[in-house]
Amino acid sequence: MRSQRSMRITPYRVADLFVGEAERIPVNVHVIDHPDARVLVDTGVEQLHPAIADMDPRIVPLAGREDLDLASIDLVVCTHLHADHCGGNHLLAGKPIHVQAIELEDARWPQGYTIREWVDAPGVEYVVVDGEHELLPGVRLLPAPGHSRGMQVVVVDDERGDRPVVVGGDVAVWFGELDEPTTEGQHRVLGLDPELAWLTHVDEPWRPSRPAGHDDP
Repeated sequence: MRSQRSMRITPYRVADLFVGEAERIPVNVHVIDHPDARVLVDTGVEQLHPAIADMDPRIVPLAGREDLDLASIDLVVCTHLHADHCGGNHLLAGKPIHVQAIELEDARWPQGYTIREWVDAPGVEYVVVDGEHELLPGVRLLPAPGHSRGMQVVVVDDERGDRPVVVGGDVAVWFGELDEPTTEGQHRVLGLDPELAWLTHVDEPWRPSRPAGHDDP
């Protein structure tokens, strides 16, 4: 029977970005190994571009990696379409890439929101969803606005009723944003009472602080 324990989530670091004085942060994508399909959440940064030159990307390309065969990916989810989350979409040309409708609309608006040629690279095929969506049994997409209007997270539910696991992209950039939530998306994630949440710019998953006297079974 399907459960979280039969669905493995693996992070892959694909880049580091410079975001402040002497500070670099990782860029991670995540693979969900589901009994019915292999899902890639976000595609990171695959090449340099003038629009992100100020972040001095140090890239570990998805293409040609020994630890991840892109041909094994069946489905792709973009939590949102900022450049550091969609830069490898072209590598998955022909694979269905799931994105919220409002996010794709914003990404195609000529306002410097992202790198347009990475969003609409040749062969890229989007499955546009509007709101919550079941991707696979036990895996659903949940809108989580805040970091962007069309931000979504991936929720991996346990059929036995145990706490879910969230693959959250930039619903939070660092743990403190989930410890003290301010956006609608962050509150939605916390409302799930997740066991843990994987984020793009942190290598280890966030785990909620349990109330005093509360022990997991």
